[in-house]
Amino acid sequence: MAAPGFPETATQLNDRDVESSCPSHSPSDGPKNNSEIVESASARPNEDTELTYVNAPKMSLLRLFWYFFYNFGLFAWGGPVAQIALIKEQIVVKEEWISMARFQRVFAVYQILPGPEAAELCMFFGCLSAGRIGGIVAGLGFILPGFILMLVASYLYTLAGLENKYFNASFRALQPVVAAMIFKATHKIADHSIINQGTKKVDPFLVMAAICTAINSALHLNIFISLGLYGIIYMFVARRLWIPAGILFVLQYVGYAVYAVFRGVPSPVSLALGIAKTPSLINLFVLGLVAGSLSFGGAYTAIPFVHVEAVLKGAWLPQRVFIDCIAIGNVLPAPLVIFATFVGFQGGNKEGGLGMAFAGAVVITLGMFFPCFLFTIAGHSLLEKLVHNKFLSSFFDGLCGAVIGVIAVISFEILKSSVQGTERDFLTKPVELAIAKAAQSGIAAVVFTVALAVLYKFANKWTPIVLVISGAVAGQFLFLEDLSDR
Repeated sequence: MAAPGFPETATQLNDRDVESSCPSHSPSDGPKNNSEIVESASARPNEDTELTYVNAPKMSLLRLFWYFFYNFGLFAWGGPVAQIALIKEQIVVKEEWISMARFQRVFAVYQILPGPEAAELCMFFGCLSAGRIGGIVAGLGFILPGFILMLVASYLYTLAGLENKYFNASFRALQPVVAAMIFKATHKIADHSIINQGTKKVDPFLVMAAICTAINSALHLNIFISLGLYGIIYMFVARRLWIPAGILFVLQYVGYAVYAVFRGVPSPVSLALGIAKTPSLINLFVLGLVAGSLSFGGAYTAIPFVHVEAVLKGAWLPQRVFIDCIAIGNVLPAPLVIFATFVGFQGGNKEGGLGMAFAGAVVITLGMFFPCFLFTIAGHSLLEKLVHNKFLSSFFDGLCGAVIGVIAVISFEILKSSVQGTERDFLTKPVELAIAKAAQSGIAAVVFTVALAVLYKFANKWTPIVLVISGAVAGQFLFLEDLSDR
Protein backbone atom coordinates (compact mmCIF):
# COMPACT_ATOMS: atom_id res chain seq x y z
CA MET A 1 0.00 0.00 0.00
CA ALA A 2 1.18 3.46 -0.69
CA ALA A 3 2.02 5.69 2.20
CA PRO A 4 0.89 9.31 2.31
CA GLY A 5 3.45 11.59 0.79
CA PHE A 6 4.57 9.06 -1.80
CA PRO A 7 2.41 9.59 -4.87
CA GLU A 8 3.42 6.58 -6.91
CA THR A 9 2.40 2.99 -6.38
CA ALA A 10 4.12 -0.14 -7.58
CA THR A 11 1.57 -0.81 -10.27
CA GLN A 12 2.31 2.54 -11.87
CA LEU A 13 5.74 1.28 -12.82
CA ASN A 14 4.66 -1.43 -15.21
CA ASP A 15 6.39 0.08 -18.20
CA ARG A 16 9.53 1.18 -16.44
CA ASP A 17 12.90 -0.28 -15.68
CA VAL A 18 13.45 -0.14 -11.98
CA GLU A 19 16.81 -0.41 -10.26
CA SER A 20 17.63 -3.59 -8.36
CA SER A 21 17.98 -3.54 -4.63
CA CYS A 22 21.78 -3.57 -4.86
CA PRO A 23 24.02 -0.97 -6.55
CA SER A 24 23.58 -0.62 -10.27
CA HIS A 25 25.31 1.82 -12.55
CA SER A 26 23.51 1.14 -15.80
CA PRO A 27 21.14 3.95 -16.81
CA SER A 28 17.40 3.40 -16.70
CA ASP A 29 15.37 3.88 -19.87
CA GLY A 30 12.10 4.61 -18.11
CA PRO A 31 10.43 8.00 -17.77
CA LYS A 32 10.33 9.93 -14.53
CA ASN A 33 7.30 9.81 -12.29
CA ASN A 34 3.90 11.08 -13.35
CA SER A 35 4.05 14.35 -11.43
CA GLU A 36 7.02 15.57 -13.46
CA ILE A 37 6.87 17.11 -16.92
CA VAL A 38 8.28 14.96 -19.72
CA GLU A 39 11.31 16.82 -21.05
CA SER A 40 12.89 16.79 -24.48
CA ALA A 41 15.35 14.16 -25.65
CA SER A 42 18.27 16.49 -24.98
CA ALA A 43 17.44 16.45 -21.26
CA ARG A 44 17.33 12.65 -21.02
CA PRO A 45 20.96 12.16 -19.83
CA ASN A 46 20.23 14.37 -16.81
CA GLU A 47 17.24 12.21 -15.95
CA ASP A 48 19.31 9.07 -16.21
CA THR A 49 21.99 10.57 -14.00
CA GLU A 50 19.44 11.46 -11.34
CA LEU A 51 17.90 7.99 -11.35
CA THR A 52 21.27 6.22 -11.07
CA TYR A 53 22.90 8.68 -8.65
CA VAL A 54 24.54 6.92 -5.68
CA ASN A 55 26.49 8.66 -2.92
CA ALA A 56 26.23 5.98 -0.23
CA PRO A 57 29.20 5.92 2.15
CA LYS A 58 31.10 2.65 2.35
CA MET A 59 30.82 1.39 5.94
CA SER A 60 32.14 -1.62 7.78
CA LEU A 61 29.45 -4.14 8.70
CA LEU A 62 29.70 -3.26 12.39
CA ARG A 63 29.38 0.48 11.74
CA LEU A 64 26.54 -0.13 9.29
CA PHE A 65 24.66 -2.20 11.88
CA TRP A 66 25.05 0.53 14.50
CA TYR A 67 24.01 3.23 12.01
CA PHE A 68 20.62 1.59 11.32
CA PHE A 69 20.19 0.32 14.89
CA TYR A 70 20.76 3.73 16.45
CA ASN A 71 19.24 6.09 13.84
CA PHE A 72 16.17 4.09 12.87
CA GLY A 73 15.69 0.92 14.96
CA LEU A 74 15.57 2.78 18.29
CA PHE A 75 13.34 5.52 16.89
CA ALA A 76 10.88 3.48 14.82
CA TRP A 77 7.90 4.95 16.66
CA GLY A 78 4.54 5.80 15.12
CA GLY A 79 4.06 3.05 12.54
CA PRO A 80 5.24 2.59 8.94
CA VAL A 81 4.43 6.09 7.65
CA ALA A 82 6.53 7.72 10.38
CA GLN A 83 9.32 5.16 9.93
CA ILE A 84 9.51 5.72 6.16
CA ALA A 85 9.46 9.50 6.63
CA LEU A 86 12.35 9.24 9.12
CA ILE A 87 14.46 7.16 6.71
CA LYS A 88 13.70 9.49 3.82
CA GLU A 89 14.57 12.64 5.81
CA GLN A 90 17.84 11.28 7.21
CA ILE A 91 19.30 9.33 4.29
CA VAL A 92 17.84 10.99 1.20
CA VAL A 93 17.25 14.62 2.21
CA LYS A 94 20.06 15.23 4.71
CA GLU A 95 22.80 12.78 3.73
CA GLU A 96 21.87 12.43 0.02
CA TRP A 97 22.77 8.79 -0.43
CA ILE A 98 20.54 8.76 -3.53
CA SER A 99 18.35 11.26 -5.39
CA MET A 100 14.73 11.81 -4.46
CA ALA A 101 13.66 10.51 -7.88
CA ARG A 102 15.46 7.24 -7.30
CA PHE A 103 14.05 6.93 -3.78
CA GLN A 104 10.48 7.32 -5.03
CA ARG A 105 11.03 4.74 -7.76
CA VAL A 106 12.59 2.17 -5.44
CA PHE A 107 9.94 2.78 -2.78
CA ALA A 108 7.18 2.27 -5.32
CA VAL A 109 8.55 -1.15 -6.24
CA TYR A 110 8.88 -2.20 -2.61
CA GLN A 111 5.21 -1.58 -1.97
CA ILE A 112 4.22 -4.86 -3.61
CA LEU A 113 6.82 -6.90 -1.73
CA PRO A 114 5.67 -8.89 1.31
CA GLY A 115 6.90 -7.35 4.52
CA PRO A 116 7.24 -3.91 6.12
CA GLU A 117 8.43 -1.28 3.64
CA ALA A 118 10.58 0.53 6.22
CA ALA A 119 12.64 -2.62 6.88
CA GLU A 120 12.98 -3.19 3.14
CA LEU A 121 14.24 0.36 2.60
CA CYS A 122 16.87 -0.14 5.30
CA MET A 123 17.99 -3.30 3.49
CA PHE A 124 18.16 -1.41 0.21
CA PHE A 125 20.39 1.32 1.65
CA GLY A 126 22.53 -1.26 3.44
CA CYS A 127 22.96 -2.98 0.11
CA LEU A 128 24.14 0.27 -1.47
CA SER A 129 26.73 0.74 1.26
CA ALA A 130 28.10 -2.78 1.71
CA GLY A 131 26.53 -5.14 -0.82
CA ARG A 132 24.07 -7.93 -0.07
CA ILE A 133 25.61 -8.74 3.31
CA GLY A 134 25.25 -5.05 4.15
CA GLY A 135 21.55 -5.29 3.28
CA ILE A 136 21.08 -8.14 5.74
CA VAL A 137 23.03 -6.28 8.46
CA ALA A 138 21.05 -3.06 7.96
CA GLY A 139 17.75 -4.93 8.10
CA LEU A 140 18.77 -6.65 11.33
CA GLY A 141 19.84 -3.33 12.81
CA PHE A 142 16.40 -1.89 12.12
CA ILE A 143 14.41 -4.90 13.35
CA LEU A 144 16.44 -5.96 16.40
CA PRO A 145 15.40 -3.20 18.89
CA GLY A 146 11.69 -3.86 18.34
CA PHE A 147 12.21 -7.62 18.54
CA ILE A 148 14.05 -7.36 21.86
CA LEU A 149 11.41 -5.02 23.31
CA MET A 150 8.57 -7.30 22.17
CA LEU A 151 10.36 -10.30 23.66
CA VAL A 152 10.65 -8.47 26.99
CA ALA A 153 7.01 -7.33 26.78
CA SER A 154 5.89 -10.91 26.10
CA TYR A 155 7.78 -12.17 29.12
CA LEU A 156 6.41 -9.44 31.40
CA TYR A 157 2.89 -10.13 30.10
CA THR A 158 3.30 -13.77 31.10
CA LEU A 159 4.77 -12.87 34.50
CA ALA A 160 1.93 -10.48 35.31
CA GLY A 161 -0.52 -13.28 34.71
CA LEU A 162 -3.81 -13.15 32.89
CA GLU A 163 -5.67 -13.14 36.18
CA ASN A 164 -4.01 -10.00 37.59
CA LYS A 165 -6.88 -7.52 38.08
CA TYR A 166 -4.76 -4.40 37.53
CA PHE A 167 -3.18 -5.86 34.41
CA ASN A 168 -6.56 -6.90 33.03
CA ALA A 169 -8.08 -3.49 33.77
CA SER A 170 -5.53 -1.72 31.59
CA PHE A 171 -5.80 -4.19 28.73
CA ARG A 172 -9.60 -4.17 28.91
CA ALA A 173 -9.40 -0.47 28.07
CA LEU A 174 -6.72 -1.02 25.44
CA GLN A 175 -8.76 -3.49 23.43
CA PRO A 176 -11.32 -0.96 22.08
CA VAL A 177 -8.43 1.45 21.44
CA VAL A 178 -6.74 -1.19 19.27
CA ALA A 179 -10.05 -1.87 17.50
CA ALA A 180 -10.22 1.84 16.63
CA MET A 181 -6.65 1.74 15.29
CA ILE A 182 -7.46 -1.22 13.06
CA PHE A 183 -10.62 0.48 11.78
CA LYS A 184 -8.64 3.60 10.91
CA ALA A 185 -5.94 1.49 9.24
CA THR A 186 -8.56 -0.36 7.19
CA HIS A 187 -9.89 2.96 5.89
CA LYS A 188 -6.36 4.19 5.20
CA ILE A 189 -5.37 1.04 3.30
CA ALA A 190 -8.65 1.07 1.34
CA ASP A 191 -7.98 4.63 0.18
CA HIS A 192 -5.06 3.35 -1.89
CA SER A 193 -6.18 -0.20 -2.68
CA ILE A 194 -9.38 0.64 -4.56
CA ILE A 195 -7.84 3.31 -6.81
CA ASN A 196 -7.38 2.54 -10.50
CA GLN A 197 -3.75 3.38 -11.23
CA GLY A 198 -4.54 4.52 -14.75
CA THR A 199 -7.43 6.89 -14.03
CA LYS A 200 -6.47 7.77 -10.41
CA LYS A 201 -10.14 7.33 -9.48
CA VAL A 202 -12.02 4.82 -7.38
CA ASP A 203 -12.37 1.60 -9.36
CA PRO A 204 -15.83 0.07 -8.84
CA PHE A 205 -14.50 -3.39 -9.67
CA LEU A 206 -11.93 -3.18 -6.87
CA VAL A 207 -14.66 -2.00 -4.49
CA MET A 208 -16.73 -4.99 -5.59
CA ALA A 209 -13.75 -7.29 -4.97
CA ALA A 210 -13.46 -5.96 -1.40
CA ILE A 211 -17.19 -6.29 -0.70
CA CYS A 212 -17.47 -9.78 -2.19
CA THR A 213 -14.38 -10.97 -0.30
CA ALA A 214 -15.97 -9.70 2.93
CA ILE A 215 -19.16 -11.62 2.01
CA ASN A 216 -17.07 -14.71 1.25
CA SER A 217 -15.41 -14.42 4.66
CA ALA A 218 -18.86 -14.26 6.27
CA LEU A 219 -19.77 -17.39 4.28
CA HIS A 220 -16.56 -19.00 5.64
CA LEU A 221 -14.84 -19.40 2.29
CA ASN A 222 -11.09 -19.89 2.59
CA ILE A 223 -9.14 -16.61 2.43
CA PHE A 224 -6.77 -17.87 -0.26
CA ILE A 225 -9.63 -18.87 -2.56
CA SER A 226 -11.08 -15.35 -2.46
CA LEU A 227 -7.75 -13.56 -2.84
CA GLY A 228 -6.61 -15.68 -5.77
CA LEU A 229 -10.02 -15.65 -7.43
CA TYR A 230 -10.45 -11.86 -7.37
CA GLY A 231 -6.86 -11.38 -8.49
CA ILE A 232 -7.64 -13.49 -11.57
CA ILE A 233 -11.05 -11.87 -12.13
CA TYR A 234 -9.51 -8.40 -12.08
CA MET A 235 -6.85 -9.56 -14.56
CA PHE A 236 -9.69 -10.30 -16.99
CA VAL A 237 -11.53 -7.07 -16.13
CA ALA A 238 -8.38 -5.00 -16.78
CA ARG A 239 -8.16 -6.58 -20.24
CA ARG A 240 -11.90 -6.08 -20.91
CA LEU A 241 -12.46 -9.84 -20.99
CA TRP A 242 -15.92 -9.59 -19.45
CA ILE A 243 -17.21 -13.09 -20.24
CA PRO A 244 -14.47 -15.12 -18.48
CA ALA A 245 -14.54 -12.62 -15.59
CA GLY A 246 -18.32 -13.06 -15.25
CA ILE A 247 -18.09 -16.83 -15.50
CA LEU A 248 -15.50 -17.00 -12.70
CA PHE A 249 -17.56 -14.66 -10.55
CA VAL A 250 -20.69 -16.81 -10.91
CA LEU A 251 -18.82 -20.10 -10.54
CA GLN A 252 -17.56 -19.20 -7.06
CA TYR A 253 -21.11 -19.03 -5.72
CA VAL A 254 -22.30 -22.03 -7.73
CA GLY A 255 -19.43 -24.02 -6.28
CA TYR A 256 -20.26 -22.74 -2.79
CA ALA A 257 -23.94 -23.71 -3.20
CA VAL A 258 -23.01 -27.23 -4.35
CA TYR A 259 -20.62 -27.60 -1.41
CA ALA A 260 -23.24 -26.34 1.07
CA VAL A 261 -25.87 -28.78 -0.25
CA PHE A 262 -23.66 -31.85 0.06
CA ARG A 263 -21.34 -30.91 2.95
CA GLY A 264 -23.18 -28.15 4.78
CA VAL A 265 -22.18 -24.53 5.42
CA PRO A 266 -18.44 -24.33 6.20
CA SER A 267 -17.46 -23.59 9.78
CA PRO A 268 -15.48 -20.46 10.70
CA VAL A 269 -12.27 -22.50 10.95
CA SER A 270 -12.59 -23.46 7.27
CA LEU A 271 -10.99 -20.08 6.58
CA ALA A 272 -7.71 -21.51 7.87
CA LEU A 273 -5.14 -23.73 6.22
CA GLY A 274 -4.63 -25.60 9.48
CA ILE A 275 -0.85 -25.15 9.46
CA ALA A 276 -0.66 -24.36 13.19
CA LYS A 277 -3.13 -26.66 14.93
CA THR A 278 -0.62 -26.87 17.75
CA PRO A 279 2.06 -24.27 18.59
CA SER A 280 5.05 -26.55 18.01
CA LEU A 281 8.24 -24.87 16.83
CA ILE A 282 7.91 -26.11 13.24
CA ASN A 283 4.25 -25.04 13.12
CA LEU A 284 5.10 -21.59 14.49
CA PHE A 285 7.84 -21.16 11.89
CA VAL A 286 5.49 -22.14 9.05
CA LEU A 287 2.78 -19.86 10.44
CA GLY A 288 5.23 -16.94 10.42
CA LEU A 289 6.50 -17.86 6.96
CA VAL A 290 3.04 -17.97 5.35
CA ALA A 291 1.85 -14.84 7.21
CA GLY A 292 5.03 -13.01 6.18
CA SER A 293 4.49 -14.02 2.56
CA LEU A 294 0.98 -12.52 2.74
CA SER A 295 2.01 -9.24 4.35
CA PHE A 296 1.70 -7.07 1.23
CA GLY A 297 1.56 -3.51 2.52
CA GLY A 298 2.53 -4.42 6.06
CA ALA A 299 1.11 -6.16 9.10
CA TYR A 300 -2.59 -5.48 8.58
CA THR A 301 -2.75 -8.06 5.80
CA ALA A 302 -0.98 -10.66 8.01
CA ILE A 303 -3.23 -10.09 11.05
CA PRO A 304 -6.33 -11.89 9.62
CA PHE A 305 -4.33 -14.98 8.68
CA VAL A 306 -2.60 -15.31 12.07
CA HIS A 307 -5.93 -14.68 13.80
CA VAL A 308 -7.68 -17.47 11.92
CA GLU A 309 -4.86 -19.98 12.40
CA ALA A 310 -4.01 -19.29 16.06
CA VAL A 311 -7.32 -18.09 17.54
CA LEU A 312 -10.00 -19.88 15.50
CA LYS A 313 -8.44 -23.02 14.03
CA GLY A 314 -5.72 -23.83 16.53
CA ALA A 315 -7.59 -22.31 19.50
CA TRP A 316 -4.31 -22.11 21.46
CA LEU A 317 -4.36 -18.31 21.64
CA PRO A 318 -7.33 -16.57 23.33
CA GLN A 319 -8.96 -13.73 21.40
CA ARG A 320 -8.30 -11.19 24.14
CA VAL A 321 -4.61 -12.12 24.27
CA PHE A 322 -4.41 -11.70 20.49
CA ILE A 323 -5.89 -8.21 20.74
CA ASP A 324 -3.43 -7.40 23.53
CA CYS A 325 -0.49 -8.35 21.32
CA ILE A 326 -1.69 -5.94 18.61
CA ALA A 327 -1.89 -3.21 21.26
CA ILE A 328 1.69 -3.86 22.37
CA GLY A 329 2.88 -3.95 18.75
CA ASN A 330 1.34 -0.53 18.14
CA VAL A 331 3.27 1.15 20.94
CA LEU A 332 6.75 -0.36 20.39
CA PRO A 333 9.35 1.17 18.04
CA ALA A 334 9.15 -1.64 15.50
CA PRO A 335 7.33 -2.79 12.37
CA LEU A 336 3.84 -3.87 13.43
CA VAL A 337 4.50 -7.40 12.11
CA ILE A 338 6.55 -7.80 15.29
CA PHE A 339 3.25 -8.79 16.90
CA ALA A 340 4.14 -12.27 15.61
CA THR A 341 6.91 -12.46 18.24
CA PHE A 342 4.27 -12.17 20.96
CA VAL A 343 2.10 -14.84 19.30
CA GLY A 344 5.07 -17.21 19.10
CA PHE A 345 5.98 -16.57 22.74
CA GLN A 346 2.47 -17.30 24.01
CA GLY A 347 2.14 -20.36 21.79
CA GLY A 348 5.51 -21.74 22.86
CA ASN A 349 4.71 -21.10 26.51
CA LYS A 350 1.47 -23.04 26.19
CA GLU A 351 3.24 -25.88 24.38
CA GLY A 352 6.26 -26.40 26.62
CA GLY A 353 6.91 -23.71 29.20
CA LEU A 354 9.17 -20.69 29.32
CA GLY A 355 12.12 -22.15 27.39
CA MET A 356 9.82 -23.15 24.55
CA ALA A 357 8.23 -19.68 24.71
CA PHE A 358 11.48 -17.91 23.87
CA ALA A 359 12.23 -20.44 21.12
CA GLY A 360 8.71 -19.99 19.69
CA ALA A 361 9.13 -16.21 19.65
CA VAL A 362 12.40 -16.53 17.72
CA VAL A 363 11.23 -19.05 15.11
CA ILE A 364 7.96 -17.30 14.26
CA THR A 365 9.83 -14.00 13.89
CA LEU A 366 12.37 -15.64 11.58
CA GLY A 367 9.51 -17.02 9.50
CA MET A 368 7.70 -13.67 9.40
CA PHE A 369 10.72 -11.71 8.16
CA PHE A 370 12.27 -14.35 5.89
CA PRO A 371 10.17 -13.44 2.79
CA CYS A 372 11.00 -9.76 3.34
CA PHE A 373 14.76 -10.46 3.34
CA LEU A 374 14.52 -12.99 0.51
CA PHE A 375 12.63 -10.80 -1.97
CA THR A 376 14.42 -7.58 -1.11
CA ILE A 377 17.98 -8.86 -1.22
CA ALA A 378 18.05 -12.04 -3.27
CA GLY A 379 15.04 -12.06 -5.58
CA HIS A 380 14.41 -8.47 -6.51
CA SER A 381 15.52 -8.72 -10.15
CA LEU A 382 13.07 -11.53 -10.85
CA LEU A 383 10.31 -9.66 -9.04
CA GLU A 384 10.82 -6.59 -11.22
CA LYS A 385 10.17 -8.65 -14.35
CA LEU A 386 6.91 -9.90 -12.86
CA VAL A 387 5.81 -6.45 -11.68
CA HIS A 388 6.42 -4.91 -15.09
CA ASN A 389 4.13 -7.45 -16.70
CA LYS A 390 0.86 -5.56 -17.13
CA PHE A 391 -1.25 -8.69 -16.88
CA LEU A 392 0.31 -9.74 -13.56
CA SER A 393 0.27 -6.22 -12.15
CA SER A 394 -3.52 -6.21 -12.52
CA PHE A 395 -3.56 -9.48 -10.56
CA PHE A 396 -1.80 -7.66 -7.70
CA ASP A 397 -4.36 -4.84 -7.95
CA GLY A 398 -7.25 -7.29 -7.66
CA LEU A 399 -5.57 -9.10 -4.78
CA CYS A 400 -5.02 -5.82 -2.91
CA GLY A 401 -8.65 -4.87 -3.37
CA ALA A 402 -9.79 -8.26 -2.06
CA VAL A 403 -7.49 -7.95 0.98
CA ILE A 404 -9.57 -4.95 2.13
CA GLY A 405 -12.58 -7.23 2.55
CA VAL A 406 -10.56 -9.66 4.69
CA ILE A 407 -9.19 -6.87 6.89
CA ALA A 408 -12.66 -5.32 7.26
CA VAL A 409 -14.11 -8.60 8.55
CA ILE A 410 -11.35 -9.10 11.10
CA SER A 411 -11.78 -5.46 12.16
CA PHE A 412 -15.44 -6.07 13.00
CA GLU A 413 -14.60 -9.30 14.82
CA ILE A 414 -11.99 -7.55 16.96
CA LEU A 415 -14.41 -4.66 17.58
CA LYS A 416 -17.11 -7.05 18.72
CA SER A 417 -14.76 -8.87 21.06
CA SER A 418 -13.15 -5.70 22.43
CA VAL A 419 -16.46 -3.98 23.21
CA GLN A 420 -18.68 -6.90 24.16
CA GLY A 421 -16.02 -8.91 26.00
CA THR A 422 -15.33 -12.61 25.68
CA GLU A 423 -17.52 -15.60 26.42
CA ARG A 424 -15.35 -16.28 29.45
CA ASP A 425 -16.47 -12.98 30.98
CA PHE A 426 -20.10 -14.03 30.89
CA LEU A 427 -19.33 -17.37 32.56
CA THR A 428 -17.75 -15.63 35.53
CA LYS A 429 -19.04 -16.57 38.98
CA PRO A 430 -20.89 -15.24 40.88
CA VAL A 431 -23.63 -14.13 38.53
CA GLU A 432 -23.47 -10.56 39.88
CA LEU A 433 -19.88 -10.25 38.70
CA ALA A 434 -20.79 -11.58 35.26
CA ILE A 435 -23.53 -8.96 35.00
CA ALA A 436 -21.07 -6.27 36.07
CA LYS A 437 -18.67 -7.37 33.35
CA ALA A 438 -21.46 -7.25 30.76
CA ALA A 439 -22.17 -3.68 31.82
CA GLN A 440 -18.62 -2.75 30.83
CA SER A 441 -19.62 -3.05 27.18
CA GLY A 442 -21.13 0.44 27.20
CA ILE A 443 -17.93 1.95 28.62
CA ALA A 444 -15.81 0.03 26.08
CA ALA A 445 -18.00 1.33 23.24
CA VAL A 446 -17.43 4.89 24.43
CA VAL A 447 -13.67 4.28 24.60
CA PHE A 448 -13.74 2.96 21.02
CA THR A 449 -15.71 5.99 19.77
CA VAL A 450 -13.42 8.49 21.49
CA ALA A 451 -10.26 6.71 20.26
CA LEU A 452 -11.56 6.61 16.68
CA ALA A 453 -12.43 10.33 16.79
CA VAL A 454 -8.97 11.18 18.13
CA LEU A 455 -7.27 9.13 15.41
CA TYR A 456 -9.17 10.99 12.69
CA LYS A 457 -8.73 14.39 14.32
CA PHE A 458 -5.00 14.15 15.04
CA ALA A 459 -3.03 12.54 12.22
CA ASN A 460 0.25 12.59 14.12
CA LYS A 461 2.79 9.78 14.53
CA TRP A 462 2.55 10.13 18.32
CA THR A 463 -1.24 9.79 18.42
CA PRO A 464 -1.34 5.94 18.64
CA ILE A 465 1.30 5.96 21.37
CA VAL A 466 -0.55 8.60 23.40
CA LEU A 467 -3.80 6.65 22.97
CA VAL A 468 -2.23 3.39 24.16
CA ILE A 469 -0.69 5.03 27.23
CA SER A 470 -3.90 6.93 27.98
CA GLY A 471 -5.97 3.77 27.57
CA ALA A 472 -3.72 1.82 29.94
CA VAL A 473 -4.07 4.52 32.60
CA ALA A 474 -7.81 5.03 32.03
CA GLY A 475 -8.41 1.31 32.46
CA GLN A 476 -7.42 1.58 36.11
CA PHE A 477 -10.31 4.00 36.65
CA LEU A 478 -12.88 2.61 34.21
CA PHE A 479 -12.60 -1.15 34.68
CA LEU A 480 -10.75 -1.90 37.90
CA GLU A 481 -13.76 -1.60 40.21
CA ASP A 482 -15.58 -4.45 38.48
CA LEU A 483 -12.49 -6.62 38.26
CA SER A 484 -12.47 -7.59 41.89
CA ASP A 485 -11.11 -10.91 43.08
CA ARG A 486 -12.78 -13.80 41.36
